[in-house]
Amino acid sequence: MIIKKFRKICGLVAIAGLSAITTFPAMSATDAEIEANIDRLLSQMTLDEKVGQLNQLSGTGYSDGMIRDIRAGKIGSILNEVDAETVNKLQREAMENTRLHIPIIFSRDVIHGFKTIFPIPIGQAATWRPEMVEQGSRISAREASSVGVRWTFSPMVDIARDARWGRVAEGYGEDPYLTSVMGVAAVRGYQGDDLSQPGTMAACTKHFCGYGASEGGRDYNTTWLPRPLLRDVYLPPFEACAKAGSATFMCSFNDINGVPSSANKFLFRDVLRGEWGWNGMVVSDWNSIGEMINHGVAADKHDAADLAAHAGIDMDMQAYCYIDELKQLVSDGKVSIEIVDEMVRNVLRLKYRLGLFDHPYVDTTLPSQMYLPESLEAALHTAEESAVLLTNNGVLPLGDKKVKVLLTGPMADAHHDQNGTWSFDMEKDKTITPLDAFKKTFGKNLTYVPGLTYSRQKDLSGVDAAVEAAAKADVIIFLAGEEAVLSGEAHCRADISLPGAQTEMLRRLKATGKPIVTVVMAGRPITLPEESKLSDAIIFMFHPGTMGGPALANILTGKVNPSGHLPISFPRMVGQVPIYYSVKNTGRPTTEMMLIDEIPHEAGQTSTGCTTFWLDAGLDPLYCFGYGLSYTTFEYSAPRLSAEEMTTDGEVTVSCDVTNTGKVEGADVAQLYVRDVVASLARPIKQLKGFEKITLAPGETRTVTFTLPASMLSFYDLDDKSVIEPGDFQIWVDNSSACRGKAATLRVVEK
Repeated sequence: MIIKKFRKICGLVAIAGLSAITTFPAMSATDAEIEANIDRLLSQMTLDEKVGQLNQLSGTGYSDGMIRDIRAGKIGSILNEVDAETVNKLQREAMENTRLHIPIIFSRDVIHGFKTIFPIPIGQAATWRPEMVEQGSRISAREASSVGVRWTFSPMVDIARDARWGRVAEGYGEDPYLTSVMGVAAVRGYQGDDLSQPGTMAACTKHFCGYGASEGGRDYNTTWLPRPLLRDVYLPPFEACAKAGSATFMCSFNDINGVPSSANKFLFRDVLRGEWGWNGMVVSDWNSIGEMINHGVAADKHDAADLAAHAGIDMDMQAYCYIDELKQLVSDGKVSIEIVDEMVRNVLRLKYRLGLFDHPYVDTTLPSQMYLPESLEAALHTAEESAVLLTNNGVLPLGDKKVKVLLTGPMADAHHDQNGTWSFDMEKDKTITPLDAFKKTFGKNLTYVPGLTYSRQKDLSGVDAAVEAAAKADVIIFLAGEEAVLSGEAHCRADISLPGAQTEMLRRLKATGKPIVTVVMAGRPITLPEESKLSDAIIFMFHPGTMGGPALANILTGKVNPSGHLPISFPRMVGQVPIYYSVKNTGRPTTEMMLIDEIPHEAGQTSTGCTTFWLDAGLDPLYCFGYGLSYTTFEYSAPRLSAEEMTTDGEVTVSCDVTNTGKVEGADVAQLYVRDVVASLARPIKQLKGFEKITLAPGETRTVTFTLPASMLSFYDLDDKSVIEPGDFQIWVDNSSACRGKAATLRVVEK
């Protein structure tokens, strides 16, 4: 059997890890009471009832099949049911027509809003305000739980360094530290301080693990991750969310080094439960257990269920592997009843923590929680702060509302598409587009000619009308981008330039001689080398959601000063990806570059220099991680350390003075970066270790201070051990990863 061979591989993977000693924290009286209740319930359950708790199915309404399976105890959770009356009917079947009256958990992909749609997660990361992520998640939980959804499959904390990958949209970018902070904020927002309280949802931290490293930026693809890379880059956000109390985790679709996550004992038993002491519930991704057959590590569903159970996957989402095979596996002695009991215990613990045994039903008499004024206001502010000003030659802000504006482009009135991926429950008529907002802002001075009606359109017949209208305008606002369907799960692109005829339309608009403000709404970084030259200003808005139109109007007129900074690098061309700021220096770092158009004919082989860069793209991205402009300017002093030396168990504070050197109030993101100059393994040239977004009046100076403990300078060595090595570290504080200012030097010594 394939499974016997695979068990040897899994064993080898686990041997390299730390010993799987479970060290759960001491439980409170409430936790102890929950465990006692679970013990009593488990002692009464038949094997069939236990297996039923591990089965999650997609909703089909109050159907005969669903009623039959609930009454037979074959469903532990239902996803994608969002009608409150139906939720109550189905829950009533579980509570009144089953032997043990165990409630069902209803779940849904509420990724960046339920009805009130916030910017997609990568856009929320661009705010660099974790409090906004927490607030948006809290509003999402309030809206979704009001119809019975008590479990969401969010946050996604996969590190994404390849913009071709469609799921870049769902996470918080390329950096482990920023992703950790934002992921923890989302967990807190969804769950609050007490999951049993109304208006909360269980978070599901996903996808564990390494999914963002899929080869070629192609979804579901294989990953190859050396252990130090896995430990230093891909695992930290998951550890942060686990320690923040994320109620559930979801495994990823991909394999890591040949081991599919659905069968990865090392990840789930050794690391998640063993090292981190986490005691929540693990769910598979949709059919990911069954897909181990396609991976080639399981011969059939029987093998797949065996592997997943031993790996520690508690609930099977829509694969029917556990419900069909687990009872026989126990009967044959392949899976012990102790393993099954552990899985069921994890499911029941979640239901108790959610308070479902005491309050299983939705209160349909309460006022609607959808689109509350404060929710729309929060969505507006998040969209405003997520917008990143990439270039500006002085055309912005427009200021005077009497300016004659031509609004054009495929994203100018895209009620559906500006909400982005995973907006299952959004309502188009509640979305306020730029056209909707500009009508109020600019009134009769606004002319709207779409030119292109959707992003992939190649027919240029409508562009002539836009060019003609430009003759009467003072400024052109060109709304470009990609439709929602072009990003998200299974929506990867090999070419990440603007799709369709958008760039050609921009060329024709440029020929009119009128100033052009290009606004891009997209789900991923877009390559914009030509567009940056054709535009007088570029604003990038990762799909901004319900309030994207008013947010843009406020920014263009100067009512709001843009303050977004990039959470992911923007390549010049797709051949640069994966591209990210925290690269290794290499043995031949770039000094001088001779680019392809500068090379003389028949030049010598070494005449271009022998350092690391692309002949046609240079070295750097078009826009780097952490970058973002403002309508004002900021100046950063050299960083100051509280001490020039610290021990391997100590800490220092890092201070820097930030001054608004412009004429208007603005916000900027002060970012702390470090570099380990000499180590036993080559280390990145920079790593983010702190950030703070501050608002300054014109001429105001403020000191930002970061605490840097030695533990934040650690890394994993080849023996899979976390080490802090003595030596020199460079430290910068700046407003992007370019770190053009002077670095301070910190010496770390043995304690």
